[in-house]
Amino acid sequence: MSCNNKKLNVGGQAVIEGVMMRSPRFWAVAVRKPDGGIEVKKDRLKLLSERSKIFSLPIFRGVLMLVSALVLGIKALNFSANVAYDEEENMSDFAIYSTITFAFTIAIGLFFLLPIYITKLFNFESYFLFNIVDGAIRILFFLLYVYGISFMKDIKRIFQYHGAEHKIIFSYEEDDVVSVDNAVKFTTLHPRCGTSFLIIVFLVSILIFSLVPKSSPFYIKALSRVVFVPIIAGVSYEILKLSAKFKDNFLVKFFILPGLWLQKITTQQPDRDQIEVAYAALDAVLELEKGEPDASKA
Repeated sequence: MSCNNKKLNVGGQAVIEGVMMRSPRFWAVAVRKPDGGIEVKKDRLKLLSERSKIFSLPIFRGVLMLVSALVLGIKALNFSANVAYDEEENMSDFAIYSTITFAFTIAIGLFFLLPIYITKLFNFESYFLFNIVDGAIRILFFLLYVYGISFMKDIKRIFQYHGAEHKIIFSYEEDDVVSVDNAVKFTTLHPRCGTSFLIIVFLVSILIFSLVPKSSPFYIKALSRVVFVPIIAGVSYEILKLSAKFKDNFLVKFFILPGLWLQKITTQQPDRDQIEVAYAALDAVLELEKGEPDASKA
């Protein structure tokens, strides 16, 4: 795959036995089939920012990014599950969406509600200290969770595909010709990774939750942990975009270090077959962006 001088902003996500890639206007997911082949699904992104200017504004675009990433991620996971597993093992749409809903419910409880409840037990007089400890417990729970699931066989495979996604994106950003051979040399740690975004989210949440008055009842403080999530996502997205713009700045490099450290868990070294799948996903979206004849069939 040859690259022109103008590189598009591409990103991705690891799925079950595959990788989803998205460009400014399209998305594609490539999955390794049980028989060894690769199946690719591709389509145009339905962008709300094209329908309303409000979703192009700072903060609002971050909220839109969060929602669209969740919706697109569910579609990609659904497709990958149906392709990667044998027909008799396929999950129904109801089972997939039920599992995801349950997972989000557990995440809200574990990473937002439980930390504030534990912090409340300490009876801190300082509201500043209360929010710092609440945030620290939230981050600790997240780190322990990620580290714990990294030992699961299926999750380790996904983390390897996560590493393959990063290697191919690095190759696209740095090489004149993108290939599996060229991608092998790159690191699995990428500064624009969603893992870095999550770390920023947790840090920003400490500041945002501090805006809730100290005198508020506990249930209001707990409810704010859920209600303020869109605002936190919007602010975090702007910080991530700013860090990408000034990625060579020393302070920015220092700021994104925690996200890169965490990627040492959430990305693993992939094999060539996994990088090949990531390549197929990227190639699909770039072909669509170039307006190739098969783009209309996506």
